[in-house]
Amino acid sequence: MNKMSNKTYDVLKYLVCIFLPAVETLWLTLAKIWNFPYALPIGATIGAITVFLGALIGISSVKYKIENNKET
Repeated sequence: MNKMSNKTYDVLKYLVCIFLPAVETLWLTLAKIWNFPYALPIGATIGAITVFLGALIGISSVKYKIENNKET
């Protein structure tokens, strides 16, 4: 399995922790104010993607820590 580079990890972590939750909140807020169509399905999709990527990052982080503890 290919290892994730630090840059890739940092970008994904930024997306999961900052960007996607902000986009989801913005979308749901504007959709409510302006009566955009598909407000909840789109917001829920963004949330699901955020959780999925967060889980992958968490798994990657745990594997990294386990591998580094074995080497020391």
